[in-house]
Amino acid sequence: MTSTAPVTSGTLAVPDGTLYYEVRGSGPLIALVGAPMDSGPFTPLADLLASDYTVLSSDPRGHGKSVLNNTDEDSTPELRADDLARILTHIGKGPAIVLGSSGGAITGLALAIARPDLVSTLIAHEPPLRELLDNRVELRAQTQEVIDVYNTGDALGAIRKFFAMTGLFMPEEVLQQMFGGERDPHAVESDDFFYRHELHTTSGWEPSLDALRATPTTILIGIGDESADKFCDHTSRALGRELDIEPTLFPGGHGGFMEQPDAFAKRLREVLES
Repeated sequence: MTSTAPVTSGTLAVPDGTLYYEVRGSGPLIALVGAPMDSGPFTPLADLLASDYTVLSSDPRGHGKSVLNNTDEDSTPELRADDLARILTHIGKGPAIVLGSSGGAITGLALAIARPDLVSTLIAHEPPLRELLDNRVELRAQTQEVIDVYNTGDALGAIRKFFAMTGLFMPEEVLQQMFGGERDPHAVESDDFFYRHELHTTSGWEPSLDALRATPTTILIGIGDESADKFCDHTSRALGRELDIEPTLFPGGHGGFMEQPDAFAKRLREVLES
């Protein structure tokens, strides 16, 4: 059932900028976390969950409506975890269930290490932890190639290389619409921040596995059932092996919560109630 609960939006000042967040629904708190993705693509899932959860979504630093005073500073998982901790503390309804997607899953892992008191359960959905893979040296070089292509001004070429590296897919006509020709200045700013200050620090993050094993936070690792043999399938399973956690399958691919929000919400409820 989709909630018709009103959405309350707000901003929170942090030492180096301002963070934007949205809250809807009532019940136990669940935070939907992306990086670099902002809160917008989570909206269908958030509306579905708001019938029985208080749902928090937010724009990560440097993206959407979250503004940094210094856009030359790198966005690290630790900084984003601190941002999320500040928002959760500000809302005051925790501890939260955290569903982190992609880079947001890495944010969630960093939060489970730094502030486990704020996150009761973490569902880390397809965290792109390349340093856990045997071919990490090759992947570092490929990541740098993506950034180098972007720095030539070829945003379309960069996203093609990024998708080739990760196994993600988007129809060419959609790629052309989103990354070719005249683009929205805010989208360009977001891309600049991602490629120059976030891609390496996120995919190259090396978590303390001992700290993750010791955290009182319950950690689940999610993988899309259409992600088999892709980059984030490999990284998620590698993390599962390190933590002795059997991954949990969710509908769809890397962005299953966008592709199939109804099925994803149903599966998420099943996982949380089991």
